[in-house]
Amino acid sequence: MTGAARAKGFRERLAELVALVFLSVLMMALSRLTPPGAQDWQRGGRDLAAVGFFLLAGTLLSSLLELVRLPHLTGFLLAGMLAGPHVLAAVDHETVSDLSIVNSLALSLIALAGGTELRLAALRRGIRSLAAATLVQNGLALLFVPLVFVLARSLVPFTQGMELPAVFAVALLWGVVAITRSPSAVMGILSQSRPAGPLTEFTVGFVMTSDVVVVVLLALLLTAVRPVLDPTATFSLRAFGVLGHELLGSVAIGTTLGLALAAYLRFAGRQILVVLLVIGLVLSDVIAYLHFEWLLTFLTAGFVVQNLSREGDKLLHAIERTGEVVYVIFFATAGAHLDLPLVKRLWPVAVILFAARAATAAAGARLSGRMAGDPPLLRRWGFAGLVSQAGLALGIAAKVANDFPSFGAQFGALAVAAVALNELVGPVLFKLSLDRTGESGKAGEIPADEEEGAEAAPATGAVLR
Repeated sequence: MTGAARAKGFRERLAELVALVFLSVLMMALSRLTPPGAQDWQRGGRDLAAVGFFLLAGTLLSSLLELVRLPHLTGFLLAGMLAGPHVLAAVDHETVSDLSIVNSLALSLIALAGGTELRLAALRRGIRSLAAATLVQNGLALLFVPLVFVLARSLVPFTQGMELPAVFAVALLWGVVAITRSPSAVMGILSQSRPAGPLTEFTVGFVMTSDVVVVVLLALLLTAVRPVLDPTATFSLRAFGVLGHELLGSVAIGTTLGLALAAYLRFAGRQILVVLLVIGLVLSDVIAYLHFEWLLTFLTAGFVVQNLSREGDKLLHAIERTGEVVYVIFFATAGAHLDLPLVKRLWPVAVILFAARAATAAAGARLSGRMAGDPPLLRRWGFAGLVSQAGLALGIAAKVANDFPSFGAQFGALAVAAVALNELVGPVLFKLSLDRTGESGKAGEIPADEEEGAEAAPATGAVLR
């Protein structure tokens, strides 16, 4: 058991279980009393009750799961799955959809915090590991996972009747889905485990920068496979110009936002919660409307605050105060969003693709670790933080569905099933790796050889400490 679990006796655990059951029954009753198509004021009350329920139920269930050493994030996800429309129906589809506004706020905080965790000193130390992992992990995934997809095509409903070149094209698109990671899951585990060390630095650096690689590869592959999947389409280089505009514009806006945030934190420093809410709920929509990558924008902004000012810790502490509540609701809502009947229907091929992706990540960690001369623990556990998936994978699936309506909806359904498996297993693996490498609980400790630069570059630690 963890220290937290040992501190609680049988009565405390029983009280948590009773409270969880009581809250679930109460929420189920409220859901039945609010009919579909209810008036706005009724929906507003129900949505507010769902927020409170997810917060309390996620916290209680995560505490109970400490008994079996599962991470808190798993408790948040399971609370949403159990309360969602496919199990207890304590929270219906309409309410889950209403709460999706939390996603923008949570992902904005995750990107800002992730950028703030990217310290130049740590990146310089791990540049060989990051470069080797980027090349090997993405290269292996884009080769091996599509090959498995093609070999398992008889289990994939929407590839039936496709010509082999078209199947290969779809498999390459699935390969892009396979190389996406989950910054939200990584930062959620860091908030609980408070780790520091080589594995933490590597995982944060790799996961936070991988989104850029994914965006570029998606644009390249969509341009390449479109003529194969759509006979009316022609090859065009225009997409590369649009991609360059999006990336450069996002970095430019992020740099400006980072400098503005640093100045505000330095000279004002008040009502930071309001500023973060505006960034997450308003600015993210504005940036998306202008067709820029808002996650890359916020990642850049956090990086600028950390490395071009002394306000990085102040920003992290502000995110901590805001994010502790938002994270619980975000992951609980993500659990409620999972289409469990769909996962059940597609589980054979989803399990195969999940296993292929995880095996590729493990093999890639060992190979890239040897290339970069990483220590044995990093070679063994470097893959663990790369298994989780979440919003970006589903976003790519939605893009494919929009561009290729003939099979896109079923492609998206398979993505939901695979992401569900990665979302449940990945956080458990990452927490286990941090415990086994001895990095858990070391946030804030400064190695002796770095004490001189400690003020300028604090040791990498967990967000939401």
